[in-house]
Amino acid sequence: MGKIARRRRLVPTINGLEDRRLLSGYTPARVQAAYGFSGVSFATADGGTVKGDGAGQTIAIIASYHNPNLLSDLQVFDQANGLPTADVTVVNLAGDATDPTWASESAMDVQWAHALAPAAAIVLVEAKSDSGVDVMAAVDAARSIPAVTVVSMSFGFTETPGQRAFDPRFTTPPGHVGITFVAASGDHGPAGGAMYPASSPNVLGVGGTTVQLGAAGGVASESLWSQSARGPSRYAPRPAFQSAFQRGPRRTTPDVVFLGDPNTGVEVFHTPPGSTEGSWRTFAGTSLGSPAWAAIVAIADQGRALAGKGSLDGPSQTLPALYALAGTTAFRRIAGAVPAAAAGLGAPNVEALVPGLVEFTTASAARPSGPGARRSPPTPSRRPAPRSTPAPRPLPGRSLRPSWGPARVDRGF
Repeated sequence: MGKIARRRRLVPTINGLEDRRLLSGYTPARVQAAYGFSGVSFATADGGTVKGDGAGQTIAIIASYHNPNLLSDLQVFDQANGLPTADVTVVNLAGDATDPTWASESAMDVQWAHALAPAAAIVLVEAKSDSGVDVMAAVDAARSIPAVTVVSMSFGFTETPGQRAFDPRFTTPPGHVGITFVAASGDHGPAGGAMYPASSPNVLGVGGTTVQLGAAGGVASESLWSQSARGPSRYAPRPAFQSAFQRGPRRTTPDVVFLGDPNTGVEVFHTPPGSTEGSWRTFAGTSLGSPAWAAIVAIADQGRALAGKGSLDGPSQTLPALYALAGTTAFRRIAGAVPAAAAGLGAPNVEALVPGLVEFTTASAARPSGPGARRSPPTPSRRPAPRSTPAPRPLPGRSLRPSWGPARVDRGF
C-alpha cells in the first residue's frame, strides 16, 4: 500500500446497532444442527473416530480497534451454551483505542467461530484503526502466524480499479501452510454491487440468507436475505473456478451463503467498551457468514490433517473444490434467488461438504492470482497503488434496518 502523497480515505458514517434482546436469537446448538455441523466425524489411524470440531487448526479473525471485554464476554457465551473453554489469543495493534461498532463485530465473530469449530484455536488481530493501511497491516500480521490456516474478514472496501494490486495479500505466504481467506460480501443489497476483498479471486465471498428453523431443529425455509450484497465485480475478471458456473466476463459474488438476516439472527453476549454491564443481543449480517465459513474450512483442514494432507490453499484448492461440488448434496440451493448466482453455490450442508473438501486434490487448471501466477498483475512494488483507497468498514447488517449515511472525505494516511 505504499506512501502516496495526498491519498485520501473515505470514512462512512455508521448507523449503530440497535440495542435489543430478542427471544428469537438462534443458539449454537440450533445452528450446528441446522447446517449439519453435528454430523461431522473423522476416522483416526487407530480405527477410531473423532468429532469434526476444528481441532489442531487456527482461525485468525481481523477486526479494528481494541475490544477490552472480548474474553469476559466470550466466557459468558461459552458457559451459557455449554461450550468448552476457548483458546483465544488477542494481537492488539490498537492499544487502548476502541470503537463500539467494531467491538460488537469482534464479539460476534469470535463467539461464533468458536461455537461452530469449538476445538479450533482463534487469533483475533485488532488493527490500529479502520484505515486501509492499518487493516492490511492486520491481514499481514494474521497471514504471517505459522499456525493460521484460515483468515476471516468481516469488512469491505468499495471496489476500485487498482484493487488487483492487493490480491497477493490474500494468498498463502511462501513456506507457510495453506491458508483460506474468507470475507463478508456486504449488507447493502444488490444496488451496491460487489465489495472487495469478497470480490478478489483469491477470497471466498459469503452472502446472507433469511432462515426459519423448524421445531425439530431442521431448516423450515431458507431464502436470500434482501440486504445480502451480490453481483458481478466491476474490475475482477471471471476466475477459472467460475467458468462452468456463470458465463459473464466478471467474477460474481457471493460464492456461498449462510444465515445473515438479523431478524432470524444468532445470540451474542456483548459488553460495549466503557460499560460494565453486558447483555444478550441478536446479531447477524454477512458478517456472521465469514467466521461461520472460516469454521467450516477449519473443520475440513482438521480432516485433511488426519488424512495426512496439508491445509487448504484458498485460490488453488478451497475455491475450485467448492465449485467442483456445485449441484451436489454439499449445498442447499436457495430457492427464488434472482439471478440464480445471487446466492452463489448455496448454503452449506456441512456433513456432506466437509468430506468433499478433505478429499480434494489441487486442480491443475486453478492457479492463485498474484505474483508468479500466469497472467497475474504486476506486484505492488512494480505497479502504482490506487490513487485513493477507501477505508474498510464493518458491515452494518446486524441491525434491523441497516443503512449507511453519506461518506465524508478525511485527510490522507
